[in-house]
Amino acid sequence: MDENSIKQEVRDFYAREAVKVSAPRPACCGAQAGAAGNPISANLYGGSETAQLPAEAIAASLGCGNPTALAELKPGETVLDLGSGGGIDVLLSARRVGPGGKAYGLDMTDEMLALARENQRKAGATNVEFLKGEIENIPLPDNSVDVIISNCVINLSADKDRVLAQALRVLKPGGRLAVSDVVVRGAMPVEIKRKVELWAGCIAGALEEREYEAKLARAGFVGIEIEPTRVYTAANAGELLASLGPNAEGIAAQIDGKFASAFIRARKPAAASK
Repeated sequence: MDENSIKQEVRDFYAREAVKVSAPRPACCGAQAGAAGNPISANLYGGSETAQLPAEAIAASLGCGNPTALAELKPGETVLDLGSGGGIDVLLSARRVGPGGKAYGLDMTDEMLALARENQRKAGATNVEFLKGEIENIPLPDNSVDVIISNCVINLSADKDRVLAQALRVLKPGGRLAVSDVVVRGAMPVEIKRKVELWAGCIAGALEEREYEAKLARAGFVGIEIEPTRVYTAANAGELLASLGPNAEGIAAQIDGKFASAFIRARKPAAASK
């Protein structure tokens, strides 16, 4: 599958999700935030975080982690969320950086952007801006962002090297990357990579941990850390791979404990000029 086909599949998936935010979601990052029984998207946010957010922002959360809780955002900082979806992480970031800071959300899907902007209106967030664009071509100037977050989105790109290069470009010297993603802990069965719809469900596009580290280093990042936050069992995987039919049980056994949600930290060198 070529890059454009993958991108269209992802766009179509998230467009559908944006217009049915209250409906049950079938796979991986397609579950409501906190949805019981979903091993990746369940229980990512505390009640104190979501208490004052629009219900639609919570329902449209399709992530695998809580990067805003781990990014150590400071008042006055500028933060960018790559693949911001319904806007939950942008709205949470806006609270953390305060009125003197700014939270950008970047998404390529018109339906998600419309939902996010409506959620911004309902939340009364004035230090938020949602941008239309692709994470491979971030529409912000060089050296303009203090922190980049992302929640189970970089996996979905077919050109992760370009995503990371763009992230480095827009970060200020010394700026931080703090993203949640699914990582592979060993070889991934080829059957999974061939399953088209899983590109929109976080698994098929996942990088092996060491490969992720290598790509970050090649892009120019330093201080790279990958911290698994949830390791998935064969039982979890069996649920997620049900669409593979009779092969699901055997494949699930092969990947028992081999993929996980992880928090990925890195920073742009302080002396960098690009």
